[in-house]
Formats: sequence, structure tokens, C-alpha cells
Amino acid sequence: MTHKYKRWYDYDPLLLEIINLLKDYQSELHSQAEIFLQKVEEKVSKEALDRFYEMVKPYNGNRWYDKDPVISKTVELLRVVPQQIQKQAADSFIQALRENGVVVEIAENKKD
Repeated sequence: MTHKYKRWYDYDPLLLEIINLLKDYQSELHSQAEIFLQKVEEKVSKEALDRFYEMVKPYNGNRWYDKDPVISKTVELLRVVPQQIQKQAADSFIQALRENGVVVEIAENKKD
């Protein structure tokens, strides 16, 4: 049986939405990604998060999110945590965006 998912985030519509938002609006969402990472750091410590990122960050840096270290850290964090935590983190990230009116504005811009 083959999987219909090609990328690690395709299985979850919420993760797919976050990745697409980050891809399409990297500069606009940079500060939101920083806030998200700060919240993660509060739970695990900045040192642990930095060590973790050093282990998983790419060597060649050719992916769209590798240009911005904050966006890269956010995507890598979402990529490697277990699926249950991915869903919680994705939900928390979207909730933070909604609380700041970011998702609504972006969704309206996409309609154009």
C-alpha cells in the first residue's frame, strides 16, 4: 500500500495551511514565528531548542525556508516532533495568528 502523502506535512490540513502561509508570507509572519519559538523555548529552554536545531538544520540550505533562520527553525521544529505534538503546535500557531488577526488578513489577500 502506498501513501498518498508526498511531504511530511501533507497528512494534516492544518500543518499544510501553516506551511503554505509561512511560505507565501515569510516576512509578514516572521514576528509570529518568533513568538511561537519563544513559547516553545519557555517549555524546553532556548539552549535545548538551539541544540535541537543544530542537529536537524540542513547542510545545503536550498529549501525556501532556509533563507530565514526563524522561519527555518519553526518549520524544522514542526517537521521533526511527533505527530501528536505537531498537531498541538500547529493548532497553537494558528490560534496565535488568529488572535493577532493575521490569518484573516492573509486569507482575504489570497482571494485576490
